Amino acid sequence: MKVTKIPTGMPTMVRDIEDVFERFLAPPVMFPLLGTEPLRKAPVTWVPALDLTETEKEFILRAEVPGVPRENLDVHLEADVLTLTGHREAMVREANEHVLWEERETGQFLRNIRLPKPVEPTKVEALFHEGVLTIRLPKIETQAKSKIVIKG
Repeated sequence: MKVTKIPTGMPTMVRDIEDVFERFLAPPVMFPLLGTEPLRKAPVTWVPALDLTETEKEFILRAEVPGVPRENLDVHLEADVLTLTGHREAMVREANEHVLWEERETGQFLRNIRLPKPVEPTKVEALFHEGVLTIRLPKIETQAKSKIVIKG
């Protein structure tokens, strides 16, 4: 039997590949590495920008979702995958109004974010203010290391 070592950079590379698939190919397809999000009824039409930062005690995620009402946002945590979903309505225009330039995206969005370490699911907090969704995810307190005595 041959044993192959996986390079230590592999998990990071896998996350990078997952992100590419999530951004460009995920709408009609489910990729196991992206979490357990089932096939969606409506296609994803845009992806909100986000920042994920870390302190000693928590992860802080900030997602830009201007124009999305709070009631159109959903946040779910399953194991180490945080899922953001939502919907931004198209702007209603007057009958005599013609579009000359349009960049703002509307419709469904979805982001799956695999967290680097486990978090306390019952202590997660979300705040929505001025178009930014901020989610605070407290890390699970690590146990003190101890030496195991080998008997025999």
